[in-house]
Amino acid sequence: MKIVYHSFEGRYSDNPKALHQALTARAGQDHEHVWLADAEHAHGFPADAVTVPFGTPEAREALESADLVVSNTHLDLEWDKAPGATYLQTWHGTPLKRIHRDVLFAPEGRLDRLDHDVARWDLLLSPNAASTPLLRGAFRFEGPVHETGYPRNDVLLAPDAAQRRARVREQLGIAEDAQAVLYAPTWRDDDVFGDGPKFALRFDVERFQRELGEDHVLMLRLHYMVSAALAGAELPGVVDVSFHPDISDLYLAADVLVTDYSSVQFDFAVTGKPIVHHVHDLEHYRDVLRGFYFDFEEIAAGPLLATSEEVVEALRDVDAVAAQYKDRYAAFQERFCHLEDGRASDRVLDLVLGEENR
Repeated sequence: MKIVYHSFEGRYSDNPKALHQALTARAGQDHEHVWLADAEHAHGFPADAVTVPFGTPEAREALESADLVVSNTHLDLEWDKAPGATYLQTWHGTPLKRIHRDVLFAPEGRLDRLDHDVARWDLLLSPNAASTPLLRGAFRFEGPVHETGYPRNDVLLAPDAAQRRARVREQLGIAEDAQAVLYAPTWRDDDVFGDGPKFALRFDVERFQRELGEDHVLMLRLHYMVSAALAGAELPGVVDVSFHPDISDLYLAADVLVTDYSSVQFDFAVTGKPIVHHVHDLEHYRDVLRGFYFDFEEIAAGPLLATSEEVVEALRDVDAVAAQYKDRYAAFQERFCHLEDGRASDRVLDLVLGEENR
């Protein structure tokens, strides 16, 4: 079987990576594996990975000759699926913010173009029961949607999670006794497609460093749509991990997450570690730009804070934040993490290939 993988327009990451690793670890498997790759993210691929450049004729040839295509987002390319081939769309997060046909804002023609990809999908994964009707409705997808949990989160519950945490922190130069804060905001549609202001970091990193000191480290992870926006910028005290190959590593390395409306919160909650929300533009994002599927104020597993000053104050005592939001956090996990048991990859591979291929 020839399997072609695609993650975030050319990265070795996310659900496709987890499925690739799980499949290659199975005894007796002898499939051909090909990845669509972006040169900027070549460092993240294993040395022995077979890759073709994303968006090239070679990529189209690989896709059109595949028996199985595994992707975690739209393949916004011109290609024709081979007769009898299967296209597994894993998607890449529990949707708090509205997506695809449900968004409040989109450039003219973009959704129509992406619908051509949706029409090729054969199977769609859902990370939890709450997401299933939302994903089906947003994509107008009439094929099977399988609630499996997310393969990418298996590593968060793996037996070697503690060792992996220590290894990643060492690689990033984070001291064992430092509090590592993962700051992972989502992107803004009007930054990328509209007439709004261009991307700017809304969190005051200078305040973070000045008030919390050297025993706190800020790991900055920008969304893949804007991952290069701050490349080369001078950000003292900040470790820019926007190009780190796997965000799961960062979940393990971090002690607390600061985000806004990103779906990273649903994955990070698998770890049980505190979450703080920096929501400086809540009303605009919710009511004008994107819209939400859930009442954010009602479901949030951590405080919703409008200013950098409030976020820094919360980070002074994350144990207090965890205690205050303990019950809400537990309800959040029960609703959105109920399928995360470390075995999602096996469930997906059994679904696609059959249990006889174990």
